[in-house]
Amino acid sequence: MQEKAENGGMDVDGAADEEIPTYTSIEAPPSVLPQKHWCDITGLEAPYTDPTTGLRYHDKNIYALIKGMSASVAKDYLSGTFISLLAIPCMLIDYITARGVHSIVK
Repeated sequence: MQEKAENGGMDVDGAADEEIPTYTSIEAPPSVLPQKHWCDITGLEAPYTDPTTGLRYHDKNIYALIKGMSASVAKDYLSGTFISLLAIPCMLIDYITARGVHSIVK
């Protein structure tokens, strides 16, 4: 039978209490699940990476959009200087229309 000492929160045998990781503690082991990657264009899950530009993409429609970019545009896109508030909605509308789900948007 182990008893707690009154002066330090240690067991009588001298072993310190081990802190159990909880949802709110930051001391937790790394995840055993593989890290997810996200599409640089749409923000959806991206299983593919374009080898020439380094951009991650979701599917073949986004790949077609990336293939139309030059290396300098892709570099600017990754650095964040290419993105404007009007570019993203236009690209997403083109993507949704190409997927054939434009009736959902209406």
